Amino acid sequence: MRILFIIQGWQPESVMKGLPFAKELQKLGHTIEALTGYPHYPQGKLYPGYRIRLLQREMMDGVSVVRVPLYPSHNRSAIRRTATYLSYAFSASLIGPWTVKKADVAYVYHPPATVGLPACVLRLLRGIPFVYDIQDLWPDTLAATGMFNSGFGLKLVDKYCKMIYRRASKITVLSPGFKERLCHRGVPPGKIEVIYNWSDDTVVYPMERDKDIAAQLGLAGRFNIIFAGNMGKAQRLEAVLRAAKIVAGRHPKVQFVFVGGGIEADSLKSKAKEMGLANTLFLPWRPRAEVTQLLSLADVLLVHLKDDPLFRITIPSKIQAYMAVARPILVGVEGNAAELVTKAQAGITCRPEDPDGIAEAVCQLISMPTEKLREFGKNGRKFYEQELSMAIGARKFDKIFAAIANKSAQAAK
Repeated sequence: MRILFIIQGWQPESVMKGLPFAKELQKLGHTIEALTGYPHYPQGKLYPGYRIRLLQREMMDGVSVVRVPLYPSHNRSAIRRTATYLSYAFSASLIGPWTVKKADVAYVYHPPATVGLPACVLRLLRGIPFVYDIQDLWPDTLAATGMFNSGFGLKLVDKYCKMIYRRASKITVLSPGFKERLCHRGVPPGKIEVIYNWSDDTVVYPMERDKDIAAQLGLAGRFNIIFAGNMGKAQRLEAVLRAAKIVAGRHPKVQFVFVGGGIEADSLKSKAKEMGLANTLFLPWRPRAEVTQLLSLADVLLVHLKDDPLFRITIPSKIQAYMAVARPILVGVEGNAAELVTKAQAGITCRPEDPDGIAEAVCQLISMPTEKLREFGKNGRKFYEQELSMAIGARKFDKIFAAIANKSAQAAK
């Protein structure tokens, strides 16, 4: 089959379902083309070697990549981020139909929800049916993160999303909770399939700790609780800072390490300084090739999200990465995410936005025998290989793509 990816972000950005997923589908015999924007995430600035053009074509590992203009931004400004989403959607809708090759099916990666617009246009003008992969529920996320607070605006977004759902041939979601929520909104259950996310298996895998790198980064001789990824409003990491203050008086060896960036990163650094925290460390984004090396330095890997009904049905993709590197996990998220880690016996849970509860969980972990922590890591890796790997997920998508392409072909006869 020819499969078209309609996806705002693409490599060299770190995109879980970008090039690695495309290459996995290539192994199954498919030809892939991607309609995407120019790389700028997460810093909001164009990557070196790129400039905004009306159209840019390139080949990446046998995948044809078509880039169309967008407004590059990723900061606190809702207006600028909306401009990013809309600029890509309109560019892909206007330029895409005349530049991409005819495909048997399109894979559409959401967020943002605006990617649904070019998907609908390509279905109308080129007859390409699409699978809509929902990784982030809108308008729920917009409200939960405070990015968009207009009641009228949220209703418009909700109506727009429902329009996209109707036009999609199939909808895939990352958790049972997402499926249940969409069913309540009128989407037929048979139209939705749960496919858990995976990690990039070529980059994220078990690795021995490198003592030299640990010393260079300031992690040597400490019990390191590492949070890696975006530091935004949804993560509510101030609660973790308050937990760090509590833990400091009980276990001085514990260190909370924050790796990455995001709109709240600078604020968190300032807050840690104001609180006089000597047991926190902030490290910048690491090159993609160094992710596993860094995660392997953790004694425990931390997941934390705002205490919100939306996040109880969310499974952050970092959970899969954490399982893949075989390290114990502390989950500060209730609902589907906690249930997945508990099912895998890969770590322990705590209430989100509860500094006392987070601190208590950390104290529990540092008091465990080393072998118990290793067991958590081994369990997580085993569960990942059996239930969550990229190969398993790609085969599930392959079946969906084939069914849709066959149905479309029959209808065209």
